[in-house]
Amino acid sequence: MDQRNLSAQVNYLNWAVAERPLPGEDSSGDLSVVQPLEHGVLLAVIDGLGHGVEAAKAAAEASVTVRRCAGEPIESVMEACHKALKGTRGAVMTLLYVDQAHQTMSWMGVGNVEGRMWPAIPGTTLLRQAPPLRGGVVGHALPKLNASALPLSRGDLLILSTDGISPRFHEEFRLEGTVQQIADDIMEEYWTAMDDALVLVARYLGRK
Repeated sequence: MDQRNLSAQVNYLNWAVAERPLPGEDSSGDLSVVQPLEHGVLLAVIDGLGHGVEAAKAAAEASVTVRRCAGEPIESVMEACHKALKGTRGAVMTLLYVDQAHQTMSWMGVGNVEGRMWPAIPGTTLLRQAPPLRGGVVGHALPKLNASALPLSRGDLLILSTDGISPRFHEEFRLEGTVQQIADDIMEEYWTAMDDALVLVARYLGRK
């Protein structure tokens, strides 16, 4: 099985990615971006509409734009992607900014790239948070953008996934191990094999 893995770390966040193209395709329309900045990190998961070469082109254009605009508010990043993707298939995507200076995160999505945050609260039921997702297609129909913000604590786990991953894992999966192990296990157990798939897992490490 053609699967790509990638993991990395800054001093307050580590992350990992697992991704697979649709069987029979050489390229994937699902991409991730993790861009460290002076006071934080911008994460993006992008799903070019459909699959194959044209979906991959749209996702690649969005990823270039995310990196170029990474220091701007995430609403501005999304708007820049919308302009850049005109004339392409378009994409759905979720953006997440970890603000290390204030130990907070802000996130938002257009379309169906799912996101969840599991607070690290030992001995209590985990309250799963999700970003505000608005219907639309980046590059074709951009809805009114509305980011939400949450505080972060050491050990909080953040997961973004495309629709090639069954959302059932949000209710069933046990979040144990390294971020790469979690990403790989979600891919292995919940990939539908009906579309490109990507899952990005990040753990907030707090202040050193």
